[in-house]
Amino acid sequence: MQKIYYFFTLLILIAIGSISCDKYLEEDLVSDVSASTYYTTAQGFEDAVNATYWWTKPFFGPERGFTMSVFGTDTYTEGADGSHKTFNRYDGSLNPQQSFVRDAWRDFYKGINQANAVINRSQTLDIPESRKTLRIAEVRFLRALFYFMLTSHYGDVHLTLEETEGVQIEANRTGIEEIYNQAIVPDLEFAISNLPESQSDFGRATKPAAEFLLGKALLRRGWRTSSDADFARSESLFSNVINNYGFALLPEFADLWTIGNEQHSEIVWTIQNSKSQVDEDLDPEGHRGHLYFLFEYDVRPGMTRDIANGRPWKRFRPTEYTLGLWNRDVDSRYDKSYKHAWIANNAGTIPVWTDEDAAKGYGIAGQAKFELGDTALFIPGPQRDQDWPDERIAATRYTVYTERNDYCFDCVTHLRIFPSMNKWIDDTRPDRQKTQGQRDYMLMRLGEAYLLRAEARFKLGNMEGAAEDINVIRRRGAWPGKEAEMEITAADVTLDFILDERGRELIGEAHRWMDLTRTKTLVERVRKYNPVGGANIQDYHVVRPIPQDQIDRTQGGYAQNPGYN
Repeated sequence: MQKIYYFFTLLILIAIGSISCDKYLEEDLVSDVSASTYYTTAQGFEDAVNATYWWTKPFFGPERGFTMSVFGTDTYTEGADGSHKTFNRYDGSLNPQQSFVRDAWRDFYKGINQANAVINRSQTLDIPESRKTLRIAEVRFLRALFYFMLTSHYGDVHLTLEETEGVQIEANRTGIEEIYNQAIVPDLEFAISNLPESQSDFGRATKPAAEFLLGKALLRRGWRTSSDADFARSESLFSNVINNYGFALLPEFADLWTIGNEQHSEIVWTIQNSKSQVDEDLDPEGHRGHLYFLFEYDVRPGMTRDIANGRPWKRFRPTEYTLGLWNRDVDSRYDKSYKHAWIANNAGTIPVWTDEDAAKGYGIAGQAKFELGDTALFIPGPQRDQDWPDERIAATRYTVYTERNDYCFDCVTHLRIFPSMNKWIDDTRPDRQKTQGQRDYMLMRLGEAYLLRAEARFKLGNMEGAAEDINVIRRRGAWPGKEAEMEITAADVTLDFILDERGRELIGEAHRWMDLTRTKTLVERVRKYNPVGGANIQDYHVVRPIPQDQIDRTQGGYAQNPGYN
């Protein structure tokens, strides 16, 4: 199957993109023409559509999106390094000047303006009507996604369905309901009516992707307005995605994260990234999740940084709540999402047994504890620490890290050692320092569709149906022979259980902040489970501050969200 990629340059302050099968097309970038003339040509129209896709990339995959989706939740708190910890701390730095707050707003609106330009300038375009309608359906899907993200993060925001040219100093603050009624819902209904079930360019918008997004948007609106009609339509849309297009859960949960296995049967929609990994002008973002969830293995005995184990930025540290989610005796998903052992790759730092060790019978004084290729580090993880009393650890050749000794959840000094999530490791990077990864960003997958339908059914009072959906996911996640033990009954279905199950299945997939704000549980669960953010979070933190840039550049000012100065 072909894949859709994008390049980026400025065209009257608007991006322009292109498609390639196996690589970027060898084309000259045009930057000295007017959008009014180029976008109304057949090739310009195609490039304008592709440029609209590009505006998904600054959020979905880089640090910004992970930070605004993973930090400040019940599942992850801060590690040792990195900026933007204010999203986890909910302190005074989470304010209108914060750069990610500003940049997410800015780039989603650039995507919206790009979509508006495509739609507006297509009116005089002389190409087959079916082709024009298809591409407009794609950009309306993207415009709905951008508005969905904006309203989810910022609440009431500026609504425009017209292309902006030149300087604009006027802006409205439109209520979420109106944005749903004028943009999100009609855009997605149009997309559903006019998009095909699949496209030869993998990564283009499709009918099931539009149904998935509308189902998620209506689920969010239903929580906000207590609308059974929205929950019912959401359930129906997810049923279409689950039943009508040939999607299928992968039999093996771990295969979801196999690099190179990125066009499998569970994918509903992904955001494409360059596979060349060398030209950051063509694809400056890439998938960078491989950086943020890793502990500091590379300065430990017998280890040095390498490509296979990743570049550990130590951004996100799992909470105690997170590591208690799985029953590892029956549920395989922790073991298939987190790394346990690191193999020695640095002969110069392999430790030796000491005289004190030898006196205790642990080894021969002066002899190396292990060799290259042996286990150097081991993290037993939740429910396995009890198998490692201190005496066993002292006698073991390699280094063992446990919660009681090394990653105390409430200790601010224990920020470098913690269980490392392994979903996004990218061992295809050309060198160990490379931050840009080639993995596609899986925004919609069938496993989540089951859990979202379960949530809609829960809100409709259909606990049997919700349990059935959850059991489909739990059986897939079970160790062989443990499927029956993983099953739940209707009596087990609660909101807490649904959120816990989303944690078990979707950990690290950058849905959590929106899950908690959707279900109105953010403040409660952060206070309960996040030892850093819980001390500061307030009710108003369920939305982000409006960027100061927007306020300063709007004639007459622009209303700030309550609670922010």
